[in-house]
Amino acid sequence: MAGTYEAQNCTLARALELIGERWTLLIIRDAFYGVRRFNHFRDHLDIPRAVLVERLATLVDNGVFVRAQDPDHAARHLYDLTPLGRDLWPALHALLSWGTRVAGPNQLRFVHVVCGSEIDDHGNCPACHVYAPPTDIATEPRDGKARGRTDAVAIALRQRHTLLQPLDAGL
Repeated sequence: MAGTYEAQNCTLARALELIGERWTLLIIRDAFYGVRRFNHFRDHLDIPRAVLVERLATLVDNGVFVRAQDPDHAARHLYDLTPLGRDLWPALHALLSWGTRVAGPNQLRFVHVVCGSEIDDHGNCPACHVYAPPTDIATEPRDGKARGRTDAVAIALRQRHTLLQPLDAGL
């Protein structure tokens, strides 16, 4: 089939079959930021509803996300990264770091929650000399500059926030 990697005997090709589409990586990024609700993914990413439905279903079906009933909204679901999904952090951070080098700085910086130092391109804290897992990393706006986005997720991310902590409480 044209456009797929099924015939490739390569683990990178098979991984790209699952996460290589641009919307998928942005959904995963937002999940690390603490986004859990469908409407928050949709609003923050400006993603078409049908595309988001398909991508989330694929991620759930392949064990990257788990879907659970939203206790606050009976007809809605929450999406959380599984351990398999959390394993994507080093690759995602590497892509964010690479993007900073080729396209300019990200509006968010990633800091080690223990000491406040910005983590390096490899995910290490230069002050503590340790690899910082995502649960030990917070986002904070670079230079305190808020961008023009006005969706609830963008507004919540204008404050320091630890990765993987649900943003739901403030939205």
